[in-house]
Order: sequence, then structure tokens, then C-alpha cells
Amino acid sequence: MTRLSLIGIALLAAPLALSGCGSDPAPTQPVALVQGSTLILQPSTVTDWKDVGAQVTSVDMADARARIPGILESLTVREGDLVRKGQVIGRVVDSRLGYEGAAYGAQAAAAQAQVAQAEAELARVQYLHANGVYAQARLDQAEAAARAARAQVAAARAQQSAVGAVAGQGAVIAPSSGRVLVAQVPAGSAVAPGTSIATITSGPMVLRLELPETLAGKVRVGSAVLATGLADEAKAAAPRATVSRVYPAVTGGQMAADVQMPGLASNMVGRRVTARVAVGERQALVVPRRFVETSYGIDYVTIRVGKDAASRVPVQIAPSDDPARVEILSGVAKGDTLVAPPAGTRK
Repeated sequence: MTRLSLIGIALLAAPLALSGCGSDPAPTQPVALVQGSTLILQPSTVTDWKDVGAQVTSVDMADARARIPGILESLTVREGDLVRKGQVIGRVVDSRLGYEGAAYGAQAAAAQAQVAQAEAELARVQYLHANGVYAQARLDQAEAAARAARAQVAAARAQQSAVGAVAGQGAVIAPSSGRVLVAQVPAGSAVAPGTSIATITSGPMVLRLELPETLAGKVRVGSAVLATGLADEAKAAAPRATVSRVYPAVTGGQMAADVQMPGLASNMVGRRVTARVAVGERQALVVPRRFVETSYGIDYVTIRVGKDAASRVPVQIAPSDDPARVEILSGVAKGDTLVAPPAGTRK
């Protein structure tokens, strides 16, 4: 082989070597047009979603509180127990009330003895007055003394009943039906009036969204919500509901909204999950997933560029509300005709 022949071979091999070293794929790849279903790209209205944090809770939290000072003698519930409204879940005892009740009982007994004496004196005065021995003034005095003695008996008994009623307020009553969330005061502890003995769920279970204040005005009653954090792996879609209440206050740059999500149980209180809330609508290119093929981690679509020609172009996609459809973010434009690739090339 001559020297000129070797130089010619080297010159022909150089472009091939340089093309093999390139790392950037070509933006388009001409391919043979394969007959299949086609789709002309047209924008459609889609919901714009925002990922937010959420917490499973009840509409309200009710506190079972001590109504009198004393010692928590017993507490019959623990965290997680179910209670009904009006159920006695504990008892506070104040030993002073027993002594006060005994003292008023003794006063009532003494007043009753005075009543017996006053009534006996009144009977004697009435007899002597009838026989002309005592004047009317003496009779009036005896009747007044008898009435005063009876009044003292009634007052002592009323005070004794009041002490009994206060002692009866030592019962700790569940203010609502629900599940006990907190019951951390042990039996034997000294409590004051208003001390929280137990915290109980009140009202239906809701998913409380924690929204940034920038979404004020975008999230309103009726906005759609997807609880992605509650989705069952065996299901294709996450539970869906709508916002039922938006709280007007903003605290620490955040606002709250309640969602009555089906399937929430009281044993999930406090669980933090992720959710997606609808904050508006926009125009997007959404196509069935079968029009997109994936090769080596890159998504492609096939675009018809002529009557018998097609081009395979890379695209950027994002999931949509429908698992069978995807949104194309870049790589194609309105009016392009997509050709579904063969089933074997889709992944």
C-alpha cells in the first residue's frame, strides 16, 4: 500500500472518530413513519396544584377540666380510649368539703332543736292567750321566734346541700364524644379549678392544611384537594375532597384550611401527611402516556414532519391528574402531530 493510500484512509477515518466522541444527542432524529394513531397537540385547561403540608385532626379539641380544687382521686381513661359525652372519667376529692358538710349538718340539728323549743313555747303562749293571761303582743313574739327557728333550720340545710353540690362537681365529665388524646395527670395529683385532666377529640375528623399566606385568595371553600400522603399503594389515585373551611387568621406566615376527607379515623389524629391543593387553572399540552417512549432515561415523542416522514424529539414531561396522561412541558408546540410509537418501545 502506498503512502498516498494511507493518508487517504486516515482522512476518511478522522470524521468518523470525531462524530463518535460527541456527548450531546442530536435534537431531532429522523425516523421512518410507522402507521399508528396520531394526535394533533392542542392546549387544554388543567388544574394548577400546590404541594402543602397537612395534619389529621378533629374540628375541635375538648378539655375535660377539674371544677373544684382538691386531689385527683381516680382517672379511668388513658390515651386512645373512646369516651361518650357526659361520661365520668375521673373524680377530684376535697376533704374540706366533708368537714364543712358535717358542720352544716350539726347546725341544722341545733336549729331543729330550737324549732322544737320555739313551737312548744308558742303552744303554751297560745293556750294562755286564749285564757286571757297573755296579751296579743306576747303571742306575736312567740310566733316570730318559732318562724325564726324554722328559718335557721332551712338555712342550715341549704348550706349543707350546697356543700354536697360542690362535692358532686368533683366528677370529671367528658365534654364530648371522641377519643382521648392526652391524659397525663396521674391519680393522686393536686389540681386546681380549670386544670385540664384529659383532651378529647370533638367533632368530625378533618385534614387541616398548612398553607403559606401567599395562597390567600387562591384557596377557598370548594377548592379541590388530593391527599397524596394518604394514598393506598394498591390504588391508582389519592383520596380527593374539597376545602370545607378556610380560617381567616394568619400566624407565622401560614394560614389553615379544613378538608373533610373521607376515610379519616380518630386513631390517626396528629399524623402529618402531604397534600396537593388546587390554586388555579392554566393551559397545558396534555397527551396520553402511550404517545411518549422512554429510552435510556430520556423521554421522546414522534412528530410527523411530512406526508411520509417523522422526527423523534426529546421532551420534558410531568405527571397530570390522570395517571394515564402526562403533561409535555417542552420539546413540542401547539399544532404538532404526534404519532404513537410501537407498543414495544414504550416503557
